[in-house]
Amino acid sequence: MKLITIQGWKGYLPAVLSGFLMTLAFPKTGLHGLPWAALVPVMVSVFFLQEKKSPDLRKAFNMGLFFGMSHYLTLIYWLVNTLAVYGGLPGITACSILVLLCFYLSLYTALFCVVLSRMSVFSPLMPFHAAALWVGLEYLRSFLLTGFPWGLLGYSQYRNTLLIQVSDLGGVYAVSFAVVCANAFLSMTAWGVTRYLKHNTRNPGLAPLVSSFVLILVGAGFLWGYGSYRIEAVGHAMADLDQKDVCVVQGNIKQSFKWDAAFKEKTIDVYCALSRKAVSEKKKIPDLIVWPETALPFYYNLEKNLSARVDTCIRNAGTHFIIGSPAVEKSGQKYKFYNRALMMNPFSVITGAYDKIHLVPFGEYVPFGKYLSFLGKITAQAGNFTPGPEEADLLYFDSTRAGMLICFEIIFPSLSRSVVSRGADVLVTITNDAWFGQTSAPYQHFSMAVFRAVENHRAVVRSANTGISGFIDPVGRTGRTLPLGKRDHLTAQVNLFNKTSFYTRFGDVFALACLISGVAMVLRFFVVSPRV
Repeated sequence: MKLITIQGWKGYLPAVLSGFLMTLAFPKTGLHGLPWAALVPVMVSVFFLQEKKSPDLRKAFNMGLFFGMSHYLTLIYWLVNTLAVYGGLPGITACSILVLLCFYLSLYTALFCVVLSRMSVFSPLMPFHAAALWVGLEYLRSFLLTGFPWGLLGYSQYRNTLLIQVSDLGGVYAVSFAVVCANAFLSMTAWGVTRYLKHNTRNPGLAPLVSSFVLILVGAGFLWGYGSYRIEAVGHAMADLDQKDVCVVQGNIKQSFKWDAAFKEKTIDVYCALSRKAVSEKKKIPDLIVWPETALPFYYNLEKNLSARVDTCIRNAGTHFIIGSPAVEKSGQKYKFYNRALMMNPFSVITGAYDKIHLVPFGEYVPFGKYLSFLGKITAQAGNFTPGPEEADLLYFDSTRAGMLICFEIIFPSLSRSVVSRGADVLVTITNDAWFGQTSAPYQHFSMAVFRAVENHRAVVRSANTGISGFIDPVGRTGRTLPLGKRDHLTAQVNLFNKTSFYTRFGDVFALACLISGVAMVLRFFVVSPRV
């Protein structure tokens, strides 16, 4: 195995720079303009590998690996704190797990760079081929090995309301596609100019550049026009639709206290006091009050005294509640545990329940447990849960249908699609981001909910233990929110949009087409016509 020399390291600095620039585009730094050029250093470096008679695929792979590692290590650094503080793992072990996860994620960027190194740079369609390859790999990452679609490139644009409207056609992947297209065109231009100046080439290849620029311009015009049209159309439709007053409660219970037996009554008192305040300070009682994931640090209906306190709270409020609670059921001689959301009517009667479907690997269960049971669970406090049924029932308050998503599930577009296609009028997500502390993770987590709203034309109600709680309208505009680390409640009117989007009806057809295109590129470059 060849060691990378000090001189060799310098060749990878552009890739490292691209990784850092990409991270700066995500919350909480949120320099949202950076992604439009962040990939240029690494892409130009890969293009220059083509000057050899035979492209250096090993160096292209390493380039992608350096880019991915520098990006993901700085994006999901917060994992170390979660593993060490709540998982009880030694610091060195927690760091090792982070590095292994980042290495896995970097394999996708490495493959991207390898295939990119074989593309014809001065082709008018090169930016679109590069974007399709990137999106295909993002889509593969969303479901391979249980899936981990955290930090997809498109999420960096969650505040760009005009641009992200295209998500109701192609999901967050359509936004990733647009960003990579722009990067590839800039890289193509930069490579051409540099090559011309370096070699004094008489023909810098302006025709492909102009053709590509025209195509990019047409695409940008479509994004601008479609975004403007969609925001206006949804706005007009919402003016004639029903609204519901919904309150989110943010208890801000520290994770170190949450499961302390001595603190259970205090936890209930916090949530009940905030709920009473929400009811008393408004002329109209909220139609629904939402408590976060596992707001109840006990098994409801098993611990009678604590359950009775919750029942009294609900009856005094006189409205519907969604409450996060762990649950246990006996199945034969075994017990099954669930991460559950309860729908309670004003008489404190359970009218519906939703059990979390997509559990956090090694946090809430051990994947491939038959073979990996020796690894145990990373965060012992989270519980050893059983996934709920795939076709879970919607939760009703009056005639309104709420589609539930618990914590991690909001990052999977297919789950939101599923509940909306079955008739959900509003998406409700509850979470406990206390695991992440004051890091950037809660901000990253919140940004993904914006896309679930746009993709499905549904308002999103988010209640988080420590934040960020708030509301997102059907075109992805963030309304009032409760900041991280604040104990409070917030009430807002939620629009009940009743039309389904293209994305809700047909799903990830765009991302699938990109994946197929990516596979075709791999076959063409490395099987049909390999260059030795």
